[in-house]
Amino acid sequence: MKKIILDTNFIIIPYKFNVDIFSEIDRISGFNYELCVIDKTIEELNKLAESGKGGGKRAAKLALALLKSKKVRELKSSGSYADDALLELASPINIIATQDIELKRRLKAKGVPVITLRQKKYLILMNV
Repeated sequence: MKKIILDTNFIIIPYKFNVDIFSEIDRISGFNYELCVIDKTIEELNKLAESGKGGGKRAAKLALALLKSKKVRELKSSGSYADDALLELASPINIIATQDIELKRRLKAKGVPVITLRQKKYLILMNV
């Protein structure tokens, strides 16, 4: 079973673009998978939910609620930055879901599959 690990900016897509990332992941995944999120992502969302302003605060609260309702598994990670932790967990078996351009470039160089948003409407799976 593959793990699809969600990055912070990816989890905010439902708020920003009104796209159901969970049904979209189902649509593009022709394999068994488990949705996961790293502890650093949860920390980032909690900080935004508590001390963020306006839309960022609302987006973080929605993201946390979605993660809880969809029972997304939390993974422990090392390092101090979420991107570094995601790169550590990255492998051809794990898929990283992100909108971060720099992170996508680094993942592509490692040959890691990436899920990303296209045209602010739908998700695609790249590099498989």
